[in-house]
Amino acid sequence: MPFSQAEIAEEQTHFANVIQTFKHYAAYSLSANNRRRKDFFTLPRADQELLSSLGYKENIAKADRAIMANADFLNQIVADPEIFGHDLDSEDVGYSEEIHTILSFASHDHIHGSHSHSHSHSHDEPRASQGHGGPGKQKRHRPTDFDIDKLRSTLKQFVRDWSEEVARVCYAPMREALLQHFSDIPPEERHNFRVLVPGAGLGRLSWDVANLGFACQGNEFSHYMLLPHSSSSTGATDSIDQHTIYPYVHSFSNLPNSAAMLRPISIPDVMPSSLPQGSSFSLVAGDFEEIYGADDNQDEPQGGKWDAILTCFFIDTVRQEHRELPPHHPPILAPGGVWINLGPLLWHFENNSTNDPSIELNLEEVKALVRKIGFEISNERTIDTTYTNNAQSMLGYVYHAAFWTATKRI
Repeated sequence: MPFSQAEIAEEQTHFANVIQTFKHYAAYSLSANNRRRKDFFTLPRADQELLSSLGYKENIAKADRAIMANADFLNQIVADPEIFGHDLDSEDVGYSEEIHTILSFASHDHIHGSHSHSHSHSHDEPRASQGHGGPGKQKRHRPTDFDIDKLRSTLKQFVRDWSEEVARVCYAPMREALLQHFSDIPPEERHNFRVLVPGAGLGRLSWDVANLGFACQGNEFSHYMLLPHSSSSTGATDSIDQHTIYPYVHSFSNLPNSAAMLRPISIPDVMPSSLPQGSSFSLVAGDFEEIYGADDNQDEPQGGKWDAILTCFFIDTVRQEHRELPPHHPPILAPGGVWINLGPLLWHFENNSTNDPSIELNLEEVKALVRKIGFEISNERTIDTTYTNNAQSMLGYVYHAAFWTATKRI
């Protein structure tokens, strides 16, 4: 079904706003860090000296430097927005001046006892700032807390997908199950078998599957994840560990020491361009259900097209599990195909504010549903795993994730 002009315009606006969020990461994050500096200078001089002796003020300065390193990396991703069909230079008036103002404030913080009234409140709350356009110009998008939170999650996703801390606990058993299912296929013939990875994120699991010799296609909806796929951050990286990011610098909470917040992460741990010659590796952008689940998709019907589908932390992102299980509607797996799943059931649309219908099943119900739609489940187990949390933090979330291999009955 073709998109309307209004839908296309809305999508372009959203994409442009995501690019602006990347570009405004530094100004927003430095402003948030300046809040700590301002609060420090509201204290009596004796208290300031006491905290300074603990290294608190220096940690704030180190956080500034880590934020700027992150900004350099993120700016590389959107360095040439014209490759995405956007020329946004005209919207960036005042961006560098804003960062300069914040950094100037930080560099002179030792002169005054308090700067609370020396700068505009908009530096503390950049989401409230307005654009700089003149009459007839659209106001420049100012990232919201939600926008920045998505971008911070993207930085952590780089750790998950492209660092030595890659989610081996998740991806390794999925790769092993795939190889086990196709154990009778010689490695040189794997390219004849098509594997789909919905919710591909930054693409590591898809890359791993292609590196095994299978024809693999990833699917991703989030522009925050899609932008790095087309940038120099991964695809055109010149060397292993070329980039250094600081994904945990945005919070001072639950830290055993300053190193836990400021620890650098080197990426990528493998060369994304090092796939064997002749590998089949692709990425399709868009909503999974619209692309692969539409009954009226006449341009490229998906029914029975795939030999395997791998879902990692994905099935709980659907709205109606009984209709939108990835291999089910329509049946995109070929007879005898395999569905390998790992993840929790953190239903993303539960109690949503957008009136999207959401059906939330428990694990027992999900597995019963899988069997009812024509699958034999085997290799079941629970795998304890994290997602993107800081391994050195005093707080960590562990999922008791469900793992299974499900074969479609012939």
